[in-house]
Amino acid sequence: MKLLTGVSALALSCLLAACGGGNEVGEFKNDWTGNEIKIDQLQDPKVAGVVCHLAHFDRGVWDRLGKGNWFENPSNSSISCLQSGPICVGKIDFDKSGEEVFDQSQSLVFKQLAVRRIYDASSNSLMYVSFSRTLVDGSAKMSLSTVPLYGRDVTWTAVKPAAE
Repeated sequence: MKLLTGVSALALSCLLAACGGGNEVGEFKNDWTGNEIKIDQLQDPKVAGVVCHLAHFDRGVWDRLGKGNWFENPSNSSISCLQSGPICVGKIDFDKSGEEVFDQSQSLVFKQLAVRRIYDASSNSLMYVSFSRTLVDGSAKMSLSTVPLYGRDVTWTAVKPAAE
């Protein structure tokens, strides 16, 4: 019996560790089983003055018991980004693949929720895409938000690429 209690405590601590993330600014229950929508505020480490809000699903205990999968949250997410102050763009990756600015475990193994920033020189904008690293029903779930830089007072600490 003590072994079962120890295993249960270990499972619960691993579950809580898997659910951590950015700076949580909101949460609410969306059904009677205790499932929640959580909203994290993300600061881009290389772009000051831009804030993103990432909404994601956190399964409740009853849902975990009913489905039998204790250690995994769904891949669904939504992202919205905006200018929150003077924009200062540091040394960012100008590749078409951009660079990852955030990731969060959605299970004990493999499943990650991530956010990537891509600079679009032709429209002078930053794109932030949230996505799951695990394929769900044949495709990754994703959401996109764009922060326009055109007409804004933007400081570039590295060389800004020319529009194509």
